[in-house]
Amino acid sequence: MEKDPEKFSSHGRDVSESIIESDSIRDTHSSSRWPLAKQLLNMGVEYRGIHPVPLDERVDTQFNKIFFIWLSGNLNILSFSAGSLGPVAFGLGLRDSCLVILFFNLLCSIPPAYLSTWGAKLGMRQMCLSRFTFGYYGVMIPSVLALMGGCGFCILNCILGGQALASVSDGNLSWSVGIVIIALISLFVSFCGLRVLGWYERVAWFPVLIVFLVATGVGGKHFSNPPPEFPATAPAVLSFAATIAGFTITWATFSADYTAYFHPSVSSWRIFTYSYLGLNLPTIAIQCLGAAAAISAPSVPDWNAGYADGNVGGLVAAMLHPVGGFGKFLTVLLSLSVTANNAPTIYSLCLGFQTFIPPLVVVPRYVFSVLATAIVIPLSIVGQHKFYSTLSNFLGLIGYWAGAYVTALMIEHLYFHRGDFASYDLKAWNVPARLPLGLAALGAGILSFGLVIPCMDQVWFVGPIAKTTGDLGFEMAMTVTALLYIPLRTLEKNWRGI
Repeated sequence: MEKDPEKFSSHGRDVSESIIESDSIRDTHSSSRWPLAKQLLNMGVEYRGIHPVPLDERVDTQFNKIFFIWLSGNLNILSFSAGSLGPVAFGLGLRDSCLVILFFNLLCSIPPAYLSTWGAKLGMRQMCLSRFTFGYYGVMIPSVLALMGGCGFCILNCILGGQALASVSDGNLSWSVGIVIIALISLFVSFCGLRVLGWYERVAWFPVLIVFLVATGVGGKHFSNPPPEFPATAPAVLSFAATIAGFTITWATFSADYTAYFHPSVSSWRIFTYSYLGLNLPTIAIQCLGAAAAISAPSVPDWNAGYADGNVGGLVAAMLHPVGGFGKFLTVLLSLSVTANNAPTIYSLCLGFQTFIPPLVVVPRYVFSVLATAIVIPLSIVGQHKFYSTLSNFLGLIGYWAGAYVTALMIEHLYFHRGDFASYDLKAWNVPARLPLGLAALGAGILSFGLVIPCMDQVWFVGPIAKTTGDLGFEMAMTVTALLYIPLRTLEKNWRGI
């Protein structure tokens, strides 16, 4: 995969210790000025934002923690709803939907699994380490895009969780109240920091697995595979594939955030394997279940009634009706499953604010948890009745830029750094003059949209190429960025020397 030294060179180790230890001291002094901040710090609430983690704090050896973060983050009703888009939005049959789900998840989970290994080796968060490709100022663009994408996922999660809670309340709880409940639970977990987040994700997957097993057990007899109204077409398959790609690959914009405290001696292959399995096992299984349920719903009156107006929570609640009151309890558990996706996303949003606006690095990380939640709640309430159109458009769009982002990042590391983490000047993480300008990365990504746009297939725009082929925007973003980045970055290095 890359050079994977058991330890950094002595120079890299000394540099990282000196710069990062001084940051830790500054963090502590800053917190002591505010009594509440100091109290929260004493209670174990994580203060650190994008400051790199010093070596003496990178002692976490529970490496399988990253498996559970990805497992719980994807074993939820959002994955279920994404799978249902195959038949509902693109008219695909069960076989074609499941094949797209399988192959595109296996492909698109490679970047986030690979970038998870970087946090342990560099002790840095995802957007902060992206400065070594996009530059100190250039990284503001992927940072704000990641903020928008993360907020979008949180909004979708809150809508789904609110739907599911409302579906078991017999009209006593509105979707809006359900949204607020989901958002506040997610806020608490993300506010506390990575330690609480890691514990929560380690246990959150189990009750959700029980819910889906019961739903499949009692509803499996109703599963059917009627032929689709129209045979599968290449445009439909590729457009659904772009949606699945957008669902999975965008985790790459947060990947290293959750491994920065790992001991750097861990094998990259070990972290990659944990991450790859944690991403694929729940996502593929639950998305396929969502496709099967959506296809079968029209033939089951109770399911069809629950599924009215795209109410995915109502569909799952209807699947659980045969077990009575226990089914309502399981639906409540399922509604809470989205918090396991929201909590790490909000945690990463906190870090994204600091790379987007660097002076905010002095603000405690947890403050941005409150800010992100304050943004997500009203937007979720406003968009709650437009879930399916929002989901399909959102996932398709974010996949384009994420494809360009991960391509530039990986080429920079594998080609220009020769896969050697010791070649990074860690002391330069917040020194603009010692980082790349980022013009090559931004230029390659922006220029790729010259082909992405004609290949886009969205509700509001269908490019001339996409009319024939379907949505190839994601593939074009990665391909064109790869072709342009090496010559542009070579020119940048020759011109500036960095």
